[in-house]
Amino acid sequence: MILLAPLLGLAVAAQQPQAPAPSIPASPIARLVITPGANVTMVAQDTLRLTAAAVDSAGRPVPNVRTTFVGTGAYFEARVDPTGLIHSGSTGSFTVLVTASVPGTRPVREVVKVTMVAGPAARIEVSPAVSTLIAGQRLRLEARTFSKAGDLRSDRPTWTSSAPAVATIRADGVLEAKTAGTTRVSARVGGVEQSVSIRVVPNTIAALRLTPEAADGKTGDVIRFKLTATDRAGREVTGFTPQWAFAPGQGMIEPDGSFVGYEAGSYLVTASIGSRSAEATVNLAPRDVRRPATIVGRLPRTRFTTEEVWIHPGGKHAYLGSGSGGDVLYAIDISDPSKPVVTDSIVVNTRRINDVMSTPDGKYIVFTREGASDRKNGIVIASTEDPAHPKVISEFTETVTAGVHSAFVYRQEKFGTHVYLTNDGTGAMHVIDINDPYKPKEVAVWKTDRPDAGRSLHDIDLQNGLMYASYWNDGLVILDVGNGIKGGSPSNPQLVSQFKYDLNALYRDVEASGGPGFIRGTHTAWRHKNYVFIADEVFPAAGVRGAKDAAAGRAYGRLQVVDVSDIANPKSVAWYEPEYGGVHNVWVAGDTLYMGAYNAGFRAFDVSGELKGDLRAQGREMVHVNTADMDGKVQNAAMTWGVVVNPKDGLAYVNDMYNGLWIVRLEPRRRELTP
Repeated sequence: MILLAPLLGLAVAAQQPQAPAPSIPASPIARLVITPGANVTMVAQDTLRLTAAAVDSAGRPVPNVRTTFVGTGAYFEARVDPTGLIHSGSTGSFTVLVTASVPGTRPVREVVKVTMVAGPAARIEVSPAVSTLIAGQRLRLEARTFSKAGDLRSDRPTWTSSAPAVATIRADGVLEAKTAGTTRVSARVGGVEQSVSIRVVPNTIAALRLTPEAADGKTGDVIRFKLTATDRAGREVTGFTPQWAFAPGQGMIEPDGSFVGYEAGSYLVTASIGSRSAEATVNLAPRDVRRPATIVGRLPRTRFTTEEVWIHPGGKHAYLGSGSGGDVLYAIDISDPSKPVVTDSIVVNTRRINDVMSTPDGKYIVFTREGASDRKNGIVIASTEDPAHPKVISEFTETVTAGVHSAFVYRQEKFGTHVYLTNDGTGAMHVIDINDPYKPKEVAVWKTDRPDAGRSLHDIDLQNGLMYASYWNDGLVILDVGNGIKGGSPSNPQLVSQFKYDLNALYRDVEASGGPGFIRGTHTAWRHKNYVFIADEVFPAAGVRGAKDAAAGRAYGRLQVVDVSDIANPKSVAWYEPEYGGVHNVWVAGDTLYMGAYNAGFRAFDVSGELKGDLRAQGREMVHVNTADMDGKVQNAAMTWGVVVNPKDGLAYVNDMYNGLWIVRLEPRRRELTP
């Protein structure tokens, strides 16, 4: 009755005759003249001033005009002040809404598209790294050009060879070795040049042999081939770079001879030098890792959306944050995972509890705050001596009032326990000493060399004294905070390396479908063996026109596998993209990667062995659960945030933003499949 009364009152009022709404006079402004234009390009990390002149139908200036500028989209890449000054922090694109109004008349609006591009060429990388060719051999070189800020440019370089009689190079980078000798091959863009020395040796090769000559495996297995060349006397010829190919089917083969096939069947792998070649056969069986899943338990939430879930080290209690105006952290008894029960809650001044994590001994939890009404965001520390009934004991807000999106609690024997957290306002990483959890204190701040307008730190992972920071526009940043390889410590973080990639090129289709200003960036990272899994958070700037509910929008994104066996030179070796939906938070246990994939639901993957190429095409997906039912805050729609695996029971605790907690068991693989 309390809910219906206001609605009934509105219905009755709607039936009464209504006075016509007063009409607002048309504006004397006929159009806005935007300078430097309605479609502008600027260099990333620079500033640009937009101005708007209001004129009437005769082209005369209109007096008493108030003009404002508001940026729409590119929330992590640029800022626009009300006077039209654009602060670019990164490459990307967005729009600026220009509104001009004369008191008492309708406003006039124009939209300006702003494209932020890489600065002038500062560095060129030539690949593959080759120093010796055999006379008669052809090989294609690639040159990638970067700005001073490390942004990839789309230049087509000018190629030259210092000794065309030895080797020629075409405009498309195809290098052809002619005769014995040496040459310098150069790629040039503007005033920047990169050269490589190439030695061409006589072709004395009489025979080629590829080993292994035959190989068996499963889709996704990496098989390494070696090409051996001998002359007429049987002596081995070394120093050459072969060309590789395979057929039929889908897969990839790299310059070092490592092959991975995506489809079951037979492949013929070929290595060639000049006119000579050698072949080997590969027979691949299906990876066969798909398995059933069982929903063991369920805890719907309807008051707010739900965000991060965390399992207490004891394995019998969990903590679940809330968002979208949420002010509560739930404590949940999971000793019987089929019947999770809320035992208590902590209510704090915030609109979002985005992250929660225990100290290793389980005595305390740390959770983050975003959106507090008094702007005292930061972190909250609670005692979990009684895990079912956490009690707040302290907070840290002093330097992170703008909000904390993520925090990682990490203990090192030498340094004790610290919290590494993100700063929503500056994009910096802060280190908080909680060796006395009742008196947390800041001991360090670190940030990338980028304007505030484009700097954003989204998530943090730590292992073995190394931090893997998901730095949005700056990609993956690796810091020494106690490992020692760069002399770092919690109070003195030191840069180890960085893996940065072209987000604009990777998600070009998202901009094409939803317009400029879409959300995209390196969102989360997880170190596992010699790999770091990084996931991008990607949402279009606008949904499907005329649609609503689940049809209106969706997430996108890619998971990349970054090889850090050479920690100073991380490189991407594999990837996964769902056919629908995005990628968000991940968890790795054993040889299984668990993922919250937003509206793609919950996923689990086989990440055993060496990883290379397209993981989805290889058939590595083990389980998919669409975490949607009619019991949540948003009915019948999945928005899976992430997963935590409980080491005590091996179950996956999956938190879905729209409808709460799902507890999932991955069942054994079925054996009765048809051959």
